[in-house]
Amino acid sequence: MTFQSQPTPQRTTGIKRFVVHPVTRTIALLALCSAYIQGPLTKILDFNGALAEMEHFGLRPTVFFAVVVIIFELTASAMVVTGFLRWAGALALASFTILATFIALRFWEMAPGMERTMAANAFFEHLGLAGAFVMVAAIDLTKGART
Repeated sequence: MTFQSQPTPQRTTGIKRFVVHPVTRTIALLALCSAYIQGPLTKILDFNGALAEMEHFGLRPTVFFAVVVIIFELTASAMVVTGFLRWAGALALASFTILATFIALRFWEMAPGMERTMAANAFFEHLGLAGAFVMVAAIDLTKGART
């Protein structure tokens, strides 16, 4: 699949004007990155909880991984939202999301039931989120990324 820039018509009306408006795009990018902004802020405010999370997933040394995850998520989110190497930040978050999903949402190892169903739903939602980040990267690379 290729993404090609279409010539912009002289008049843009209605929904298109709203969707392509810079404020709308910024809000959409903030929404896309919201979990990667909220998560590290929560880890900063409850660092012991962040350490417990790293321990739960077997990531040791826990302090190292907690700090790296906080810095990574905030930095990559800032790249996506500001447009500075947006494609790189988006691909980094897509990769991180897939990796974290396979670590945290191993629904296939769970007994049948509500918990497994919820984990499976979250697993596929995260795959969709990773796909959205790949689309952001593709659009940014196609239109010419800022450096």
